[in-house]
Amino acid sequence: MRAIDAISTLSRLAILLACMMSPLTLQGCAPVVLVAPSPPPTDAAAGPPGDIRMMGPDHRFVDESIQRVARRAFDLRRGEPFSILALSGGGADGAFGAGALVGLTHAGARPKFSVVTGVSAGALLAPYAFLGPEWDQQLTDAYTSGRADHLLQPRGLGVIFDSSVYLGRPLEQLIDHYLSDELVQAVAREAASGRLLLVATTNVDTGETVVWDLGSIAMNGGPIARALFRDVLVASASVPGMFPPVVMHIQDDGGEYSEAHVDGTATVPFFVPPALLQPPQDIPHRSPPTVYVIVDGRLSEKPRPTRLRFRTIVSRSISAGLTHMTRTTLELTATTAQRQGANLQYAAIPTAYPNLDAFDFRAAAMRSLFQYGYECAHAGRLWIASRGVATDPENREGTTTSRNIPCPAEDEFIARVAAR
Repeated sequence: MRAIDAISTLSRLAILLACMMSPLTLQGCAPVVLVAPSPPPTDAAAGPPGDIRMMGPDHRFVDESIQRVARRAFDLRRGEPFSILALSGGGADGAFGAGALVGLTHAGARPKFSVVTGVSAGALLAPYAFLGPEWDQQLTDAYTSGRADHLLQPRGLGVIFDSSVYLGRPLEQLIDHYLSDELVQAVAREAASGRLLLVATTNVDTGETVVWDLGSIAMNGGPIARALFRDVLVASASVPGMFPPVVMHIQDDGGEYSEAHVDGTATVPFFVPPALLQPPQDIPHRSPPTVYVIVDGRLSEKPRPTRLRFRTIVSRSISAGLTHMTRTTLELTATTAQRQGANLQYAAIPTAYPNLDAFDFRAAAMRSLFQYGYECAHAGRLWIASRGVATDPENREGTTTSRNIPCPAEDEFIARVAAR
């Protein structure tokens, strides 16, 4: 628990410092004013999220314990293979995860995931990963069409009086473009079968992670459900200081109030609820669950000269801190999976991949990273097994991408991170 507390503290500090040190935010980050006060937190627990926020038929929210949610998921899918996909944050580096998913489809190696979780960029990928290959064309278009080229629109002098460097409207419009009624309805159908689509945001007031069950929202249907579905995705991708918080209007047993939510990565880089790693003893399953983690970013810092200046040193330190937080979370996930008898496979972008920038939304850069993820997945060189499954040397030949960059499975450092 202490390790997880340290991760959350480091993440919050890093996001705050990133906001302060960004070249475009010399004036600092202005405070956020909510349209209505949120109720005081009630015994908010530290560490990993323990509850799932679900929406009922009356459009009211209820926080359900993850144990109850997990039991229901195992019960509805009893006897079937149970797999979990966790997608991390990463901004424009989400193109790697998008390409990997499409590559797995074309290789005939993409599971039908029982649970998909997403944070930040991973939250935007999560609905497509959840719905499966039938939505690959839309996923490909989202990351290769160039629609994200104009995502970063500065506020100019308005940054002095507002809560972010960039306007939030372009991000909302981008998500709104791809979030069709058909997609929400498809999510609702899959959720009704017992599958889970979970997305994390960070509550600005409490500083805690909030995990939303998007399937329960989708099953309510109509414009209200679609708008809330969109707002959760926008909030999860809204980097503090870069994009404005998203104000959510909440109805629950405590009444009506408003909450401001930002990027889930402010508190957790990705998440795999431990309760989903082991089925209840009275519910038979054919095999232990399999966990897949796609890290849309690197697990180590690429060596480069750093000028001995305040801004560059702090910026470099923040980047290193976030990288180590992701690595520590992966190590904890591997340990928990091993103790619960689950299998873990993971992937990340090797340091050999050049010019990686989480805020480089140019079409050419995103297409290149998408293609890299696609080729590695299609060649069967995406996943690393945390239990050190032996690699067939014959399959190593000819598995590098067209750019001669080793795939994650060939990267020795990535392979050591969560080895057990």
